[in-house]
Amino acid sequence: MPNEQSEHISRSYEEQLKKLREMVARMGGLAERQVADAAYALIRRDTELAGEVIGRDGEIDQLERDIENFCVRLLALRQPVASDLRFVIAAMKVSNAIERIGDYARNCAKRAVVISQQPQIGGFQGFQYMSQLVQQNLKEAIDSLVNQDATAAERVWAADANVDEVYNGIFRELLTHMMEDARNITAATHLLFVAKNYERIGDHATNIAETVFYAVRGGALPEERPKGDTSPFAVVRPPV
Repeated sequence: MPNEQSEHISRSYEEQLKKLREMVARMGGLAERQVADAAYALIRRDTELAGEVIGRDGEIDQLERDIENFCVRLLALRQPVASDLRFVIAAMKVSNAIERIGDYARNCAKRAVVISQQPQIGGFQGFQYMSQLVQQNLKEAIDSLVNQDATAAERVWAADANVDEVYNGIFRELLTHMMEDARNITAATHLLFVAKNYERIGDHATNIAETVFYAVRGGALPEERPKGDTSPFAVVRPPV
């Protein structure tokens, strides 16, 4: 009988950890969709889709609360140790990062509504590419947590410099448009905020990767995070 009871408790505990993985994966999937739809709304000037993105943010917020409550209960009742403890704590930290990503996607959608009412300046290829990069990093970061894959987490961590490189290009292009014609300032300013939001989404995906690496390996990544954001030092001179 004691063995049967112990086996039942162990099986129940594993099912709870599996449920936690599923909750985080679902939350991550919702955030990925928000990031993608916000970019599509911007590029297609689709205010209806932008409104949907804004309205869906509450679902992500609720999932964060559900995951936090689930983790607190798991910690209190199961008292996990070692790798299980690190995983539960990581799930809470990751859910917080995903919630922030959802906020940034919502902000992008709000800007997309304003931008749709402004004259279009330049193309949106950089925004589309940047959105694809951060979606890919976010998906791989969430998968690395669900699969307990430290190698995948390290790949995401290293890929953040690519997002920064695209951001730098967008930043310089928009500054140039503003210098060339003052009528571009309103639209370009909103686009700069959108680009910065996507850059921050990329940063949060990297934060998730660092958290996952620690949860799996029990130690931090050995090197300083690769960053390539040079926008604070950019200088654009007016055309002669």
